[in-house]
Amino acid sequence: MRRYLAVGLDCYLCLVTVGLLARPYVDTAEVTEAAGLLLGPALAFSFLNHVVLTALTGAGAGKLIMGIRVVRLPDAGRPGPWLLLLRWLYGLGWLPLQPWYGLRSLLSGPGALPRTSLWNGGNGELHADPLGLRLVRHSDLTAHRTAVAATAPTHH
Repeated sequence: MRRYLAVGLDCYLCLVTVGLLARPYVDTAEVTEAAGLLLGPALAFSFLNHVVLTALTGAGAGKLIMGIRVVRLPDAGRPGPWLLLLRWLYGLGWLPLQPWYGLRSLLSGPGALPRTSLWNGGNGELHADPLGLRLVRHSDLTAHRTAVAATAPTHH
């Protein structure tokens, strides 16, 4: 549930920010100019939130609010900027295809197993990330890191 609330918060923050930035210009712009005035800042905000902020803090705005962090597997470390950039680009390609996958699963009939989507990489794991990243609660990540540090051998 936290994951979905974080996504909703990210969308809300993006829409509010883009709306505030573009509002003075949209009324006098042509339709194509208005689309550019909305799309450009939306992509910039998305990039800053999902790549830059996540590289700096371990999570985007919505995830920070919901207490979720993005980690790299298998070591639960912070993902680097290149990995986050690839994940962001992948997400830009994934999102527009979701109506297709939803329609395809509806057409497969009642009681049928959900088909794989682009996001789960065909392995049936619903929240799998194709680049080896996972979303975890910040408290769980802290507990994991504490446990790993406690079992690490000390070198004298």
